[in-house]
This record gives sequence, structure tokens and C-alpha cells, in this order.
Amino acid sequence: MRRNLLMANVMASVMATAVTLGAMTQPATAQLSDNVVKLGVLTDMSSLYADINGPGAVAATQMAIDDFGGTIDGKKIELIQADVQNKADIGTSIASKWYSAEGVDVILGAAASSSSLAVAGVAGDKKRIFLATDPATSDLTSKACNAYTVHWVYDTIALANGTGSAVVKAGGKSWYFLTADYAFGHALERDVTTVVNANGGKVLGSARHPINNSDFSAFLIQAQASKADVIGLANAGGDTINSIKQAAEFGIVKGGQKLAGLLVFITDVHSIGLQQAQGLQLTEAFYWDLNDGTRAFAKRFAEKRGGRMPTSIQAGYYEATRHYLAAVKATGTDNPEAVMAWMKANPTDSALFGKGYIRADGRKMHDMYLFQVKTPAESKGPYDYYKLIRTIPGDEAFRPMDKGDCPLVKKG
Repeated sequence: MRRNLLMANVMASVMATAVTLGAMTQPATAQLSDNVVKLGVLTDMSSLYADINGPGAVAATQMAIDDFGGTIDGKKIELIQADVQNKADIGTSIASKWYSAEGVDVILGAAASSSSLAVAGVAGDKKRIFLATDPATSDLTSKACNAYTVHWVYDTIALANGTGSAVVKAGGKSWYFLTADYAFGHALERDVTTVVNANGGKVLGSARHPINNSDFSAFLIQAQASKADVIGLANAGGDTINSIKQAAEFGIVKGGQKLAGLLVFITDVHSIGLQQAQGLQLTEAFYWDLNDGTRAFAKRFAEKRGGRMPTSIQAGYYEATRHYLAAVKATGTDNPEAVMAWMKANPTDSALFGKGYIRADGRKMHDMYLFQVKTPAESKGPYDYYKLIRTIPGDEAFRPMDKGDCPLVKKG
């Protein structure tokens, strides 16, 4: 009797879920606030991360809108943009205005981890959707998680489990960090340190530098004096480029120490040049030359961007936009709760990132890749920079959901 009642309850629950999801996914005439679907790209348009996201992020988002047809049931899809300047207060101000006064349905971005955490906070308070395509900090799916934020491309945990783990296992046992002195750098140093220690290595120290720094000489001298096997660059964009170039001037690699670029994008390698970047190992979610689908997307992107190949972040803008618009189309509304429920209930499957899905904590799951930068002799031309070392399954790359302390996740 008890077994029959249990089975009846289970079946009732399954049927209720099926009815709910079925209602959510029935195509309908779109019921849209203001009769428009309004997307806001809030990113770094002018500073050290502009090559990583910036105008290329706007272009990728517009590509997704165009590929979707520019409308949903005859209602226009509109795109606006703003420069967050990697500042939390600016992110808070613009996000609040966009959500409350300008009818923006979803924000994509928002550049630095500090500004992105601020925008995530606004999204949670306003109950509006934020697709965090830019930032690295894994805090977005732990203590800072909320029901309206999705962390899309990568995070500091995945970088640590990719590059950090590979370098330690290859013999780089002692580490010294050059760390960008804000939320992203702190999270990356923390997460890589955990992996280094877990694999039998040790951290000798760190030097923290201002964001958008031009002179790394004092920090590099400290790192060189530590005699660590590995100097971990817990920075990004222009800071990583300057770190690597100036490390070459100091003869650090020639002196026997290794550089670990913990967050390196193809635009960085292009700026540094293969002569100095060759041999670097890096972890990425996307590479333009990975398969026929990535190559086709990259070709179209490059035609709009003067021959530049897309970064993983820019590809993330495209995929996130497509998934969001598909949710609005399927549910027939831009209501945040209905749209987010559809996005989490339906898998993503694109040529850019492969099969994926969004977890309850907001982590977008997909495979990551460990690459090594080619030598000049191995490269066939501009942007032919990476060779694949290893595919890292998403469940191995990202933190287990029950380990992140996200309040949305029920503990077993």
C-alpha cells in the first residue's frame, strides 16, 4: 500500500512537471513588455579588456539577433550598449537605469569581475536577467549567486583545473603569483592555489598589482627573486600582455622560471606574438579553428571585425543571445521567471561550445580545452596559434554544484 502511494505521488509530480514545462514551451504570440525585446551589452569598450569583449561583443550579439531574424512574432529585437569601464559603481548605475527606466530585458557582460558582481546584485534585486559572459570569478555561482544570473563562458575554477593542474603535473611545483588586485585576480589566485596544493605543490607568495598597469618591473623582480618554478599570471587582457612582454625583457624564462598565463585569450597571443608566447599552456572554452562550425562562425565574425578572430567571450555573447531569444520565442513572453525557467530546462547545443546546459546555481556547463601555443614554425598564418592538448569535460572543469555554497542549491 505504501509503495503504491509512493509511486502515485512520484507519477503525479512527474506529470505536474511535464505540464508546466509543456506550457512554458508552447509557441505563442509573444506577450512582450513595451512590445520589444531589448538587450543591453554592458562591457569594456575602451580599456584593457576591450579586445577580449568590447566592440567584438556587440558585433557578436548583433550577429545572433540577425540570425534570429531581428524580430520575435513581428516584435522588434533591439540592442543597446554602454561602456562599464570595469567599475562596480558604473555597472550598478547603468544596470539600475536600464532595468528600471529603459525597459532592458536582459543585460550581457559586464567586463571585470568587480563590475559583473555589482550588476549581478542589481539583477537579483530587480528580478531581471543577467547573462555574465565576461567575468571570471567563480563567486558568481557560489556566495554571490542568484536566480536571475547565468555565468556563461568560463570561471576561475575551470582555469585552475585546466592550466594550473597541467603546469603542476608537468613539474611546476613551486609558484609565485602576479595578481590583479581586485575580485577577479583574488579569485583566480585563490582557486589556483587550491589546485597547486592539492597536487603536491606550494605557493611561495604573490605580488598584487593595480588593474590596467603599465610597469610590472617591481613585481617581476619580486617574482624572480622568489626562485619559484612557476610565475602564475593571475591577470588578464592588457595586464597579461604587458606581464609577458616585460618578463621577456627581464630574461625570466631564459633564467629557468616558467610563466603560467592563467587567463589568456587569442587576442592576447596575437598582441604578444608567437615568438614570446610559444609554449604557453592555456585553458579556453572556445577556439575558432576547433571544428567546421567554429570556423564558419569565425569567418563571418572576421568579416565584420576587420579580420579579427573571435575570443571565447565574444562567442559566448553569440550563444547566450541565441539561447535567450529562443526562450522568449518558446515561452511567448519576456517575463524573467518564465524565460529563465525555460533556459535552465532546455539544453544548449551549438557548434561553438558543443552540448551544454545551465545548472540550478547559474553555471553554464560545457567542455573546456587545454591548449598550447604553437611555435612560429608550426603556425600557418595569423590566428593559427593553438594546438589542442586535452579536452576537459565540463563536470571535471567546473566546481561541483554542491561545493559552491550557492543558496539556490538544496543540500542533500
